Amino acid sequence: MIKIALFLIPILLFGGNDVYQQGKKLYFAKGCNGCHGVTAGGTNLYPALAYRRKAFLVHKLKRLRAKEGDTQLAQMMIPFAMGLSDAEIDALTTFLSDYKEQKSKKSYVPDDSNTGGGSS
Repeated sequence: MIKIALFLIPILLFGGNDVYQQGKKLYFAKGCNGCHGVTAGGTNLYPALAYRRKAFLVHKLKRLRAKEGDTQLAQMMIPFAMGLSDAEIDALTTFLSDYKEQKSKKSYVPDDSNTGGGSS
């Protein structure tokens, strides 16, 4: 019974989608996108975070918040993680583990109406 209550309390307080949206806002507000990319897909130096298991992400962020970084890149994350509350870690990891790719409804179609005929 207690496990069910602990599971339902965050959903009732924040709503399932609200936690995701809060995590999305935090991802950009905290500057995570600067290293991990706008789509959380990572870069050549920094790992992808989107679609990772929530438990793994929570574990990593809590270790970093406790100033436990085992590599130089991980140690760079410590100042970012130190400022996160448990609720913020929950929101960020919900966003990242449940990541939904935003696809643009518009597609790019080049407009060649003002280009020349190709001759000079």
